[in-house]
Amino acid sequence: QVQLVESGGGLVQAGGSLRLSCAASGRTISSGGVGWFRQAPGKERECVAAIARLLGSTYYADSVKGRFTISRDYAKNTLYLQMNSLKPEDTAVYYCALARTSLSGYYAPRLSGEYDTWGQGTQVTVSS
Repeated sequence: QVQLVESGGGLVQAGGSLRLSCAASGRTISSGGVGWFRQAPGKERECVAAIARLLGSTYYADSVKGRFTISRDYAKNTLYLQMNSLKPEDTAVYYCALARTSLSGYYAPRLSGEYDTWGQGTQVTVSS
């Protein structure tokens, strides 16, 4: 059984930083692309960052470019999202996900339908 468990969410003031972690079990994160999504109340889920299986090519949403960094540790089978200069509009539930292995290894998947395994989510709240 494949399982993703996020941690690291919480309450932070605007301008602060958080580091989200996503520990995977039952499947190695090297088997496909990986990504972080977020969903704020009343809004659709959006991809904020993703990384391709091969060569490490990345995707970032325009709203987080220069502030968020996605990374992975194969030895720990863990995905990370470093979030700096946080803004109140970053407040959302953040989800990590593993992409379908059928996708190109050079593509950083950014659509919800390209992922087949999801974590339970972790709340990030940024106060002004």
